[in-house]
Amino acid sequence: MVRAFIMVKAGAGHAESLLETIRGLERVVEANIVAGDFDIIVEAEGEEVYDVINSVATEIRSTKDVSDTKTYVCLE
Repeated sequence: MVRAFIMVKAGAGHAESLLETIRGLERVVEANIVAGDFDIIVEAEGEEVYDVINSVATEIRSTKDVSDTKTYVCLE
């Protein structure tokens, strides 16, 4: 099992609506609004690194109102 954390910057005023969209994605385990450089932190899991990168990170990145993402794959 591969786990990753995806940091998401939302467009101004869109963090809450974006959070609900992200929580509905298949491989998302948890997502929370946070204070700091990014607006939302997403925890995702998949069988392979490709699963997480391709399905979750790509879907999030292409979502309206997402201005930037950074993906960190856990090395457990």
